[in-house]
Amino acid sequence: MNEKKSILNSNALYTLIAIVIGFLIGALFLLVAKINPIEAYTKLFTGVFSKPKFMVWAIIYASPLIFTGLSVAFSFKTGVFNIGAEGQFVVGTVAAALVGILVDLPAILHAPLCILAAVAAGSIWGSLVGFLKVKKGINEVLLFIMFNWIAFYLSNYVVNLKAIHKEGGGEATKDVLDSAKILFPQSIRQLTGCSNANYGIILAIIVAVIIWFLINKTTLGYQLRAVGFNRHAAEYGGINSNRAVMTAMAISGGLAGLGGAVQLLGMSMRVSQFATQESYGFQGITVALIAGSNPIGCIFSGLFYGAMKYGGSKLSLINAPSEVVDIIMGTIILFIAVSHVFKKLALKGKRG
Repeated sequence: MNEKKSILNSNALYTLIAIVIGFLIGALFLLVAKINPIEAYTKLFTGVFSKPKFMVWAIIYASPLIFTGLSVAFSFKTGVFNIGAEGQFVVGTVAAALVGILVDLPAILHAPLCILAAVAAGSIWGSLVGFLKVKKGINEVLLFIMFNWIAFYLSNYVVNLKAIHKEGGGEATKDVLDSAKILFPQSIRQLTGCSNANYGIILAIIVAVIIWFLINKTTLGYQLRAVGFNRHAAEYGGINSNRAVMTAMAISGGLAGLGGAVQLLGMSMRVSQFATQESYGFQGITVALIAGSNPIGCIFSGLFYGAMKYGGSKLSLINAPSEVVDIIMGTIILFIAVSHVFKKLALKGKRG
């Protein structure tokens, strides 16, 4: 009896159910579009798992999403909804690009400096919102949305600066110097068959473990979680809630900025002028929700989302819309959001 109740209480069970429902809803939309869902899903999965090269690409797609997922998950733990990871990701990308293009250093110093610049930029971007929330009482969700757009246009402005603009035209910066790239050695890339195989996933796993330890095993983590559970009770217990919120936003912003650096230095190598937001930060919200705001869970949910993104790009080969991936992920999030209702019903039915 207790074992069954434990299973019904498990968030993982309802996440798995939400994923299954997501694929079923996606299949219905494919049927409406007169596309065989079995054929489409076969292409989706073979597009990821049929070759080692494809699996490596899926991991490359996943790495930045793990960081933005960690960013959002960390802020959730402190009671802050970081809808600004998109802007923090963008300014992190811009900062890494500036250092990667304009600074010439040995590789052992250059790549870490680019990463540190990205973390600092994202952290400052998050701290600005934290400062305005704490000192002026402005709603952080509105601030995050505005700061996302400021980052968007700031990036487009920086891209067109003469010092870093791509020579001969083109709406992008120059490529970062080779010493700034975080690619695996040439021998490993040849072995995987993927020219962009990089250290991003290793860095993501290390950072996820650090964040898990910070949240669960340190005094700072306890204070941040206490503020997230009940801000007034935390203050009564002697915790400075304003400082905790500022700290959480700074760390959260730094994580998103780090994701921007990994995407730039390991995959795109340049910053392009935006026509619209790339949505890495918003996809990070999905990663965090699927993971239940667990830092270790973000590794697996990020890999899942990365595989869906990369596999979904192959659907055009059978004339199936790649947007079906968005439908599936959206459905998953919807059912995760209401999973507490099903959990209560299931537990009530078991008691009855």
